[in-house]
Amino acid sequence: MSDNILILGASYGSLLATKLLMAGHNVTLVCRSDTAKLINAEGTEVRVKLKGEDTHRAIFSRDLPGKLDARVPQDVDAGAYDLVGLAMQEPQYIAHSLRTLLVRIAEERIPCLSIMNMPPIPFLKRIPGFDTTGLERSFTDARIWDRFDPDLVTLCSPDPQAYRLPDETPNKLLVGLPTNFRAAAFGTPEANELLNRLAADIADVRLDGKDVPVKLRVFESLFIPLSKWSMLLTGNYRCITPGNAIAINEAVHGDLALSREIYEYVEALVRRLGADPADQVPFEKYAAAAENLLKPSSNARAVESGAPIVERVDMLIQLVGRSLGMANSNVDQIVATIDRKMAQNQRWTA
Repeated sequence: MSDNILILGASYGSLLATKLLMAGHNVTLVCRSDTAKLINAEGTEVRVKLKGEDTHRAIFSRDLPGKLDARVPQDVDAGAYDLVGLAMQEPQYIAHSLRTLLVRIAEERIPCLSIMNMPPIPFLKRIPGFDTTGLERSFTDARIWDRFDPDLVTLCSPDPQAYRLPDETPNKLLVGLPTNFRAAAFGTPEANELLNRLAADIADVRLDGKDVPVKLRVFESLFIPLSKWSMLLTGNYRCITPGNAIAINEAVHGDLALSREIYEYVEALVRRLGADPADQVPFEKYAAAAENLLKPSSNARAVESGAPIVERVDMLIQLVGRSLGMANSNVDQIVATIDRKMAQNQRWTA
């Protein structure tokens, strides 16, 4: 049985798309007109290392059992799809064509799997006893999510690292760290049946008889994907400094004691929301992984290049902490630094 999946975002989204195509499902990628023309003419290429191999395998969409096409937002018939993947950065959804597509998706009540670091507000509303009032300021425009049923929105941690190569066409993606997508379950049995079926189909995929990395794992806990918050605040957002952007390695290991303090504060905050400590990643494991992260985070690179808006998970964590009576001066300093850089960029682009 083939399902039809709509994925908003053809860059990072092409990784999940490739895994679904390999499993025999059909995917439509939503992207810019020139990228859509390229993908419809040539397909996509995702390069990934299989276990035990030293070089990347190139996986071409045209060779896979599922069917791929690409469209601009205004050409999408939302009702034709069984699941939507949200694989763009949160600020991108303020574009008029994407806002109107999200309205159509919400009205059709299609389950949405968000593959963003910034969790949509409907997902946060599923946390028992948590009041999301006051968090709107951390979103580019929180009203975008007003029409969505929280039970039909879930979060998937974008743990696999993949990126476009600077000298390649935008239909090509290189997987640098082939870890798994970790998704929280939906709030309805029907949506979960679909999500679990897709996860099982992806797990069964083989290439020349070999297992293919980057699985889709589904967890009952809402807090599994939120375990990335501590990593984002300790490393990714601290790459943004008053001066030039620094590598994640330097952000974490430049002052390891401070990094631990920030990391453990965020872990405590997520536990206050209801997370089980067993679902969290120990600081030592993250710090060891950060030793190999030798480039600034994508957000830091965007700020460095003059972007006027970026995803503000840092501010979301600050506001959640304040709402729980857990304000933190280290977090306040991170947010203030990024606020100043954003204000500077916005003056330049005004």
